Amino acid sequence: MLAIEGGRPVRPRGSFLVFGAPAIGEEEIAAVVDSLRKRWIGTGPKVAKFERDFAAYKGAHHAIAVGSCTAALHLSLLSLNLEPGDEVVTTSMTFCSTVNAILHAGAKPVLADCDRRTMNLTAETIEAHLTSRTRAIIVVHMCGRVCPMPEILALARRRGLVVIEDCAHAIEATCEGIGAGRLGELGCFSFYATKNLTTAEGGMILTASADTADRLRRLALHGLSADAYRRFSDAGYRHYFMTQPGFKYNMTDIQAAIGIEQLRKVETHWQRRAQIWQEYKAAFEDLPCYLPPRMPEGSRHGYHLFTPLLDLDRLSVSRDRILQAMTAENIGVGVHYLPVHAHPYYASGWDWKRGDFPNAEFIGDRTISLPLTGDLSPRAVGDVITAFRRVLTYYHR
Repeated sequence: MLAIEGGRPVRPRGSFLVFGAPAIGEEEIAAVVDSLRKRWIGTGPKVAKFERDFAAYKGAHHAIAVGSCTAALHLSLLSLNLEPGDEVVTTSMTFCSTVNAILHAGAKPVLADCDRRTMNLTAETIEAHLTSRTRAIIVVHMCGRVCPMPEILALARRRGLVVIEDCAHAIEATCEGIGAGRLGELGCFSFYATKNLTTAEGGMILTASADTADRLRRLALHGLSADAYRRFSDAGYRHYFMTQPGFKYNMTDIQAAIGIEQLRKVETHWQRRAQIWQEYKAAFEDLPCYLPPRMPEGSRHGYHLFTPLLDLDRLSVSRDRILQAMTAENIGVGVHYLPVHAHPYYASGWDWKRGDFPNAEFIGDRTISLPLTGDLSPRAVGDVITAFRRVLTYYHR
């Protein structure tokens, strides 16, 4: 008997398994305390070190730390000098911030459908929506799977378009040996609390252009010619000037302190998530659901989300009932994502309607995300497997 039907839950009361709880250790706690004791809590030396460390990990020329991935996307778009009426193509299968950033940059978002298996954009789905006003493409590497970038980049070159990568799910991922975030002109990363590498809130932009990096740094801190660390460091006070109206998008040393320690563990956590991923796939093969696909040979999965798609034709209840049943078993779950055009603002204020993006809608109606973090214990993994098998078996037609 399921807990939602009156039975005993898999995990006892008081031991709810929180979805996406960050893998925080004593090292991160000590690093934050160190920043507090040194009393440099704003943008300072630890932000500079985190940028250097992250650039080295990714093999990138320049890394600019910012307050969120949304800020990273917004600034990346602003660096393109978009004009009113310019269009940016992206996917409907993404978090709303991807499309919001396009609006904030003053451009027109144009949605494309995704591949039903990978949940990613393809060159074919993008090309169908290109016009003479298209200036850029934002690809979203869903769940840790990198989009088919060789074909997308070839299309962008033919059409003279800039490619921005939304790598919120793909810190560790690669495509044919090249790290996500280095394939397009700009790569944007998220360090939100649920991400593989967290700073509580935060983001990063990668670019190979020194001029673009310099402009992004200015835009991220009011448009000032020198950041706070350079103005007040032991090198002596430096005068600063506002060179353009910028934003308050900078990262703090407290955030960077966490990020530096998290980066040291990123490969260990990736290995643990890869192990859990394989355990899930082996445990769920016979259930009424479609399991996530493998990456192409030579590319690396980021293992950020494990998202089986429920086979509703073989289940007697809706996806939302499955979500409720898992919660009743004291297992936290998520939904990644409802398609952008299904949200009230975009559904009512734009020309998009149900039926326009059938693959994104198929995914959005069926997807469920199971816990997948780098410090998930064997017992917790076993509880997730037991609960998911119990729920889907109970509601199997």
